[in-house]
Amino acid sequence: MKHWIHWLPGLDTLRRYEAAWLPRDISAGLVLAAMLVPVGIAYAAASGLPGINGLYATIVPLLIYALFGPSRILVLGPDSALAAVILGVVAPLSGGDPLRAVTLAGMIVSGTVCILAGIARFGFVTELLSKPIRYGYMNGIALTVLVSQLPKFFGFSIESEGPLRSLWAVASGILEGKANWPAFAIGLGTLTIILLLKNNKRLPGILIAVVAATAAVGVFDLAHYEVRVLGSLPQGLPGFAVPLIGHNDILPVLIGGSAIALVSFADTSVLSRTYAARLGTPVDPNQEMVGLGAANVAAGFFQGFPISSSSSRTPVAEAAGACTQLTSVVGAVVIALLLLVAPNLLQHLPTAALAAVVIASAIGLFEVTDLKRIYRIQQWEFWLSIACFVGVAVLGVIPGIGLALVIAIAEFLWDGWRPHSAVLGRARGVKGYHDIKRYPDARLIPGLVLFRWDAPLFFANAEFFNERVMDAVAKSPTSVRWLVVAAEPVTSVDVTAADFIGELDETLRAKGIELCFAELKDPVMDKLKRFGLFTQIGESFFFPTVGAAVSSFLKTYDVEWEDWEDREDES
Repeated sequence: MKHWIHWLPGLDTLRRYEAAWLPRDISAGLVLAAMLVPVGIAYAAASGLPGINGLYATIVPLLIYALFGPSRILVLGPDSALAAVILGVVAPLSGGDPLRAVTLAGMIVSGTVCILAGIARFGFVTELLSKPIRYGYMNGIALTVLVSQLPKFFGFSIESEGPLRSLWAVASGILEGKANWPAFAIGLGTLTIILLLKNNKRLPGILIAVVAATAAVGVFDLAHYEVRVLGSLPQGLPGFAVPLIGHNDILPVLIGGSAIALVSFADTSVLSRTYAARLGTPVDPNQEMVGLGAANVAAGFFQGFPISSSSSRTPVAEAAGACTQLTSVVGAVVIALLLLVAPNLLQHLPTAALAAVVIASAIGLFEVTDLKRIYRIQQWEFWLSIACFVGVAVLGVIPGIGLALVIAIAEFLWDGWRPHSAVLGRARGVKGYHDIKRYPDARLIPGLVLFRWDAPLFFANAEFFNERVMDAVAKSPTSVRWLVVAAEPVTSVDVTAADFIGELDETLRAKGIELCFAELKDPVMDKLKRFGLFTQIGESFFFPTVGAAVSSFLKTYDVEWEDWEDREDES
C-alpha cells in the first residue's frame, strides 16, 4: 500500500484530509476557475490552437495532477512559456488544420519523457541549467510570445517567422495603415487593467479586464468596426482520442516534445520547490516529473496540448485560501459545467483582449532585476544569459533551447576541465598554507612544492593537471625534492586520470622528485588503491594533512626552516 501511495500522492492527501479545509478549497476553486477560463483560451490562441483546446488542456490535467502531483496547491494548465515552443512545433507541421495541430503539439512525447525521467529518478536534470541560462532562454521565450501577440493586439494578421521578422512585419503593417485602432484600444485597456491589478490579491485583474473588454464590444458595437471576437465555443466535454502522426513528423515531434518537457519541468520544479519551502511540505522532484508527465499525457488523449505549472495562477489559488489539490478539482469541474451549460458565455470576447492576457503574462516572464545583480557580481555569466536570449530570439525557440543546453553543458564542463590550482606557502599571521598569488608575502619551503588542485580528477582535466604540476616544479625557486598534492578538493579520480598520475610519478622520479598526496578523502584513497597507485607511489608518501607532509619533509631532509607560526599549527 505504501508503494502505491508514493506514486499517488493525491490519495495520501485524501486520507489525511481535514473537514476544515473543505470550505476554503471550494471557494478558492471558484476564484481560480474565473481566471483559468480566459487564460486557457488566450494561451491556446498564442500556441496556434483553437481556444476550446485551451479549456480541454485545463480540465483534464488539473484532475490528473490532483492524483499524481506531490505539490499541495500547484496549479497546472496552458502556459505562456510553452506557447512559443508549441508554436514552433505546430506551425511548420499543421498545414492549417488545427485538429492536426493539436495532434502534433507533442504532449504525448513531452508527457512520456517526464514520466520516464521521473521513474528513472532524473529529477535533478533541470538543476544542471544555471540561473543565468534559465533567465536567458526564458527572456527569449518571453520576447517570442510577446511579439507573436502584437498582430492580434493591433487587430491584423501577418505572415512571418521568428521574433525579429515578426516585429518588422508588425511595424510595417502599422505604417501601412493595417492596424485596427478600436481593437488596439480594447487590447491596451485590457493590458492596463491587468498590469494595474497584478499585485492585488483581492481583485482578479484578468477576470475584470476580460469582462470589461467583452462588455465594451457590446456597448460600443465594436463588431461594426471589424473587431474580432472569440465566437461560440463547442458545447460539451472533450472526447477520448488517440493522437496519430505520420512517419515524416515523428522526428520533429520528438524534438519538440523533448524541448517542451525540458521547459515545462524546469519551470514546474522551480515553482514546486518554492511553494514546498513556503508551506513547509517537502516535494519529491521525481514524483513532480511523473505528475507533470501524467497530466500532459492525459491532455493529449483528450484534445488538449502541453501544459506546465503556472506562476500566475498558483498565487491566485494560494491567496484565495487553497489548502489542497481539491481547489484544482473544483476549478476543473466549474469549467466543465461552463462548457456543458453556457458555452456561448464568452462568444463576444475580443481576440485583442486575449492577446493582452498573453502579453501581460509574457511581460511577467522577463527577468531584468536579477540579471543586473549577476552583471555586477560575475559578468561572464551575464553574457551567457544574453547569448541564450539572442539564440532564442534569432534562431527560434527550439534551436535556442538547444543552444542553451549546449552552453549549460559547456559551462559545466569548463569548471571541471580547467579548474583552479595553486602553489601554497605560509603567510604571516594566517594559519595553514595558502595560494601564493593571493598572499605574495607567503614563504616557500626550500625543496618542497605544495600544489593544490581544486576539482575532481577525470579524463578531461588529467593532462591539464600534469601540465600545472610540471609548471609548478619548473617555477620553483629552489631545486625540488618533494611535490605534495594538497588533495582535499579532489572528490573523485577516474581510470584515465589515474594512469596520468602514474605517468607523472615516473616522470618526477626520473627528475629525483617524490610525488606525495595529503588530505585525500577515504573514497578517493580507496580508488587509488584499486588502481595500484598506492603501491606504486608508496604508502609513506600519503599524509593525513598538509602539515604532516611538511613535518615529514623537514625531518627527512633535516631542513632548517623557521615557521612564522613556530610550526605549532602545522596539523
